[in-house]
Amino acid sequence: MNTNTSWYEQELVKEFTTIINHSFPEVGKLLDNCHVKLIQSFWGQQSVHFLPYIAIYCPKNMIAAVKAQISVFREVAFFVGLTEVVCLNATSLLHDPKSKLKQNNPYLWLELQWIVTKSYT
Repeated sequence: MNTNTSWYEQELVKEFTTIINHSFPEVGKLLDNCHVKLIQSFWGQQSVHFLPYIAIYCPKNMIAAVKAQISVFREVAFFVGLTEVVCLNATSLLHDPKSKLKQNNPYLWLELQWIVTKSYT
């Protein structure tokens, strides 16, 4: 897994969050306590079809609130050319004993540590 995000990924995430914050400010406040990441997925026998989507990593205590706004997130994602939005429980990912996240993507692991710790202070 690539630990560096490309310019393209950063710009799409920035555009997604900017639209959310300007168009839906109350929903945008939820993202202040989450980590938003573009996932690049390839589909098909030759990995020809590029299907980028947004993953929103949330602390356990916020996952229900974020999922309640999934239709807003999906609407904005579709507007910027993304295929889907998924919400992931960052707390569960960090506490999974079989997770290799720390070894495979230390930057993401640190980001998730930060948002989970921040949500309990």
